[in-house]
Amino acid sequence: MIDASNSYYKLNRYSVGDFFGPVDLGIHLAHKYNSLNVGVGLLAGSIFPGSNRLIFTGVSPSWHGFYISSMGGAGLVFDNLGINMFSIVGKSYTPSILYLNRNHGEDIELELLPVRRREVWNTGRGGVYAVMEKAMEHFGHRYENDPRVLAAGPASMFTDFGGIASAPIRNGELTYVDTWAGRGGFGSKMLQEHGIVGIIYGGTHVDEDFRDRNVADQWFQDKYNKKLAAKDIEATTKYRFDPNFDTGGTLGVNYATINERIIAFNYKSIYMPKDERLKIHNDFILNHYLKQFNEETIKPKQQKNCGEPCAAVCKKMNGKFKKDYEPYQTMGPLCGIFDQRAAELLNHHADTLGFDAISVGGVLAWLMECLHEGLLKPEDLGVKDVPVFSPEKFNVVEDSMHNAKLGIALLDQMTIEGGAIDLSHGARKFGRRLARKKGVAILDRFVYIAFAREGWVVPNQYWTPGAMSPMAIMGKYYMNYGKEFIPPRELGRENGRRMVKELMMDNTGVCRFHRAWAEDIMPDIIGSLYGLKDQFLKSLLLTASRINSRNASIFWESERSIDFVHTFLMKKRDEDGVQDVDLEQWLQRFEDNKKSAALDFWYEIHKGIHETLSEFK
Repeated sequence: MIDASNSYYKLNRYSVGDFFGPVDLGIHLAHKYNSLNVGVGLLAGSIFPGSNRLIFTGVSPSWHGFYISSMGGAGLVFDNLGINMFSIVGKSYTPSILYLNRNHGEDIELELLPVRRREVWNTGRGGVYAVMEKAMEHFGHRYENDPRVLAAGPASMFTDFGGIASAPIRNGELTYVDTWAGRGGFGSKMLQEHGIVGIIYGGTHVDEDFRDRNVADQWFQDKYNKKLAAKDIEATTKYRFDPNFDTGGTLGVNYATINERIIAFNYKSIYMPKDERLKIHNDFILNHYLKQFNEETIKPKQQKNCGEPCAAVCKKMNGKFKKDYEPYQTMGPLCGIFDQRAAELLNHHADTLGFDAISVGGVLAWLMECLHEGLLKPEDLGVKDVPVFSPEKFNVVEDSMHNAKLGIALLDQMTIEGGAIDLSHGARKFGRRLARKKGVAILDRFVYIAFAREGWVVPNQYWTPGAMSPMAIMGKYYMNYGKEFIPPRELGRENGRRMVKELMMDNTGVCRFHRAWAEDIMPDIIGSLYGLKDQFLKSLLLTASRINSRNASIFWESERSIDFVHTFLMKKRDEDGVQDVDLEQWLQRFEDNKKSAALDFWYEIHKGIHETLSEFK
């Protein structure tokens, strides 16, 4: 427990069995102290691939409820501190970098270095990367092994959805393979509530991690008739290279298979006929955006891991630019950008500023459409241009770059004193203010999920009702995001079941890219190592029910959010040929009264969630 106001800390011990990981302990501490909790699972440092995710929990400043965010690979260095988690309470009187180090068996060294955050952000590589460089410059020489730095940027000072960035350090040099705890705005929490702009940590502490490969191989042999490495390679095919699609990574495989389900131009594509969506996918994605990615990243095998040895090598690079599907989707096609050079420019600027990339991409796309439709004037947002925001006569290179430069200008207005775009209380409240002044049509173009009075998040980029579900935590994959039609009550139940499995991954600190085996065998592993399999499974449902007991989800506030669900249902019947009585009945209800039907659909999902996530169901 670290008190940022005075640099004091104390050690608390909790029994395995009472708590199983950083999530169930995190929710206990978050509601008791409003702390920012950072930790690893019980298997950190073990031989299991993907077991070194760093888990962040706390009450989110953007979602306004308990939230969980995770960062790839950063748990491997954290394990060298010899602790499972730290919790920050209190607030530093001046913005500071927190230093943590543990040499061999000694106590943990802790120090706060006051910094001038604006000055730091304007040095070196800038923004979050400058914080990493500053921490290394001042503290790096104190570590025997390469440390790791967690960093917040200007977005964390000016908005409620700043993320936390980190990058592996190799031989004392900061790499370009940045990893993120982006969702939930924990960078904003770290800086605004605790006065911490960065955290550098590492050490040489050695504990008894599970390293017996023979035992692990036997577990996998008994379960799958394959050894651990063979099963993991099979499970991570999509993220490494999938020969079925001749591409790899989330960006490659998703864009190769998304076809007419493409989401573009701030979701306006959901209103387009199928042939128009297929044309966008063919002309702009397959033959340009994805083609560039395959030629520049996949063929030359520009791929790295997140900081731990892993067969998935899911970090797809092009020089200093790391490419994942959702950031390059929200600050790509959603913003009318279909060229890698333009997308790199915008994504890198957002990353440098330290934004949650998915949410800021959704906000940019919304504001761009408002500019294009004339609902807002450029001077309203502190910019000089309007975007090219229609597929007709769209120049894939020039118009993409035009939109990217406009996006950068909008980002800058979000992160300067007195900027025209005040997101200090989030985009939802900003949208409501605009709607009161200039008409509700502005808010109706914004696709987001609402929680409590001011909480919000931009949904994951899949055209499916599951992505808009009234779950207690959204913006992650605590829901069903498949493309099939599921009646809403059953969708809610499936969401609840999915949440329990995802909690298993987060609470054990295991990357969800390894879920094909981890969800199945993890209870057995915990049972073998700790003899607590039944308690482990019960604790997952208890934790899920505790989170759900604070579910303050709000019915879809914008018409575009409702249409996102309605058009999906129409697509299933009219394009995919799904013949289902429930589907027909819902479509008829939407035709009779769209808003009333949407409210009923929303509540049916809500009912299914509560049916599944009751501790004593």
